[in-house]
Amino acid sequence: MVKHSPGEVSPVFLILSCFFVTCLLISNIVAGKLIQVFGIVLPAAVILFPLTYIFGDVLTEVYGFKRSRLVIWIGFAANAFMALVFMLVLQLPYPEFWIHQEAYAAVLGITPRIVIASLTAYFVGEFSNSALLSKMKLLTNGRWLWTRTIGSTVVGQGIDTVVFISIVFAGKVPLSLLVSIILAQYVWKVGYEIAATPLTYLLVNWVKRKESLDTFDHGIKYNPFSLEA
Repeated sequence: MVKHSPGEVSPVFLILSCFFVTCLLISNIVAGKLIQVFGIVLPAAVILFPLTYIFGDVLTEVYGFKRSRLVIWIGFAANAFMALVFMLVLQLPYPEFWIHQEAYAAVLGITPRIVIASLTAYFVGEFSNSALLSKMKLLTNGRWLWTRTIGSTVVGQGIDTVVFISIVFAGKVPLSLLVSIILAQYVWKVGYEIAATPLTYLLVNWVKRKESLDTFDHGIKYNPFSLEA
């Protein structure tokens, strides 16, 4: 196995980063579709968005907080750029024979409120998840991976869900319904992470062997606004 220098970007890191950003973008596109699971109504994004936390866990566990922070910022920028492009395209004039404008807008139409909610929730949720996993790895001396992946998700997904749902629906629905929406999505996301724990173990162990790397974040500052890698 080839060991990579600290500043080198390996193919595996690049692939994981691409999957992370791809899952994030697709989740935001399909979020407008509602699905029903065991009688619970959820946005379709819940089948994919939790994967961003799983990939985020792998990135932080193997490469450390600094590398993970860079990928989180890439995802943030890509999400913001996608939202701006959607809003611009929908405002551009179109020919009279184009009859699909309303359908196109129904799928890709994004209000500024939803954009703000999505970016804010993603920012605080992902960074909380990454920082907590990094700190827990130090506290556990690298043991008990499941405590880190599940524990960081409990916090990160909790913050993400509360922030996003609150910004989007606050003042629009009764408080009781708002709380039920938050709880339904939160339980689903955490349950998803727990169910995927065996796969997370397999992926983490494979990446560690492939990269000959297992980073411990001793002495770093958890500043989300730094791009140092």
